[in-house]
Amino acid sequence: MNKEYKHIKVIGFDADDTLWVNETYFRDAEDAFANLLSKYETVNKIDQELFKMEMKNLPLYGYGVKGFILSMVEMALELSNNNVSNKTIQTILDIGKDMINKPVELLEGVETVLKILSENYRLILATKGDLLDQERKLEKSGLIDYFHHIEVLSDKQEANYSKLLNRLDIKPSEFLMIGNSLKSDILPLVNIKAHAIHVPFHTTWTHEQVEESETNGKTYKTVNNLLDILPLLNEL
Repeated sequence: MNKEYKHIKVIGFDADDTLWVNETYFRDAEDAFANLLSKYETVNKIDQELFKMEMKNLPLYGYGVKGFILSMVEMALELSNNNVSNKTIQTILDIGKDMINKPVELLEGVETVLKILSENYRLILATKGDLLDQERKLEKSGLIDYFHHIEVLSDKQEANYSKLLNRLDIKPSEFLMIGNSLKSDILPLVNIKAHAIHVPFHTTWTHEQVEESETNGKTYKTVNNLLDILPLLNEL
């Protein structure tokens, strides 16, 4: 075991793109949406404008597929000067429903890691997004029994994590967060004196990307996949 983690009692896991595939489905949906509206604007421009619409709506709708669907509908109306057909709106809704109904595809080593770590640590799931959608994915994943606590956060900033740890009576020094997003899963934890391990996913939502300067001087580890955390936390 790495001595840095000898005081860890509780390990938090992000869900989307840490335990299972998520962002890939958003990229596919964005491509489908851009192609659907391509008679009004270039595909690249539609992608850019949709992202702006998502950012504008984020405080209103929060994270998740439902807010994304509403942003696509609003973007379609804007791009077409409210002339978009009912059929196109229905296609957009179908794109969103298809995302919600996707099977849960676990990433490499997920169940092995959770099974081993749950023998020595209390595991919690700390994710953000739509509550119903996250509950549905967790149920489909078959992983729910590994977690002592499930928390769907409205956002993942320092204050959100501090409140969570206080509510669960966990000291930051005893807590380790594992996730794919530097912005949401790593830097906020480092800033409140907790521990964090970064497990990158092959694609990252633009909103979750950070500048290199934001990570300067920050202490956290990066591993290639979840299985690589086991030697850091267990005597294997």
